[in-house]
Amino acid sequence: SEGATTMAIQQLPGSVTLGFTPYAARLEEWIDLARAAGHEVVLELPMESFDYPASDPGPHTLLTTLEPEINIQRLNFLLSRFTGYVGVTNFLGDKFTSDSASLTPILQELKDRGLLLLDARTSEASIAARIAADLNLPHALNNHFLDQKASRVAIDARLFELEQIAQENGSAVGIGFAYPVTMERIAEWSHTLSEKGIDLAPISAIASMRLSDSEN
Repeated sequence: SEGATTMAIQQLPGSVTLGFTPYAARLEEWIDLARAAGHEVVLELPMESFDYPASDPGPHTLLTTLEPEINIQRLNFLLSRFTGYVGVTNFLGDKFTSDSASLTPILQELKDRGLLLLDARTSEASIAARIAADLNLPHALNNHFLDQKASRVAIDARLFELEQIAQENGSAVGIGFAYPVTMERIAEWSHTLSEKGIDLAPISAIASMRLSDSEN
């Protein structure tokens, strides 16, 4: 949605990281606008879900049934769709992120390219963070989907829970969709953080913190 993308770039704080699908039109233009507004950008990688192909994230999906070399080829195509991203996140992928043999070569390729991983944690079975830590790949974990119920009350409650996690653990990550109500609540919420002693940080800062913790 052009309107939602414009709203995200212009109205959300620059510390909010934006995720872009590789299938969107005018990708380079959107990425340039996002980065000019201070946003970090991640690429959404389509990965196999347990109910694939009923849930189909699109062409070039990374599949557990393919040889690693074929998945690497698909990854390289997806990564070539635009430039300027700091890393990737999984789009769907609850099956793929639970399969070590399929996932490990992909994460190694990301490390070799100097990218980070944001594990969206579409399933509790995801082993992406463990493998990333073993590879010393910078990574971050989604703590909450903010808008599975897209209402002001529900989103505000999830944001409050995110604050509690950050205060207890030192950091927290939330993922939301490009719903107008989500962007409105995040923008409002961001203005309250400084008085609570909380900083809104780009995803690369969280990934660096986790990598440092795993090395110590």
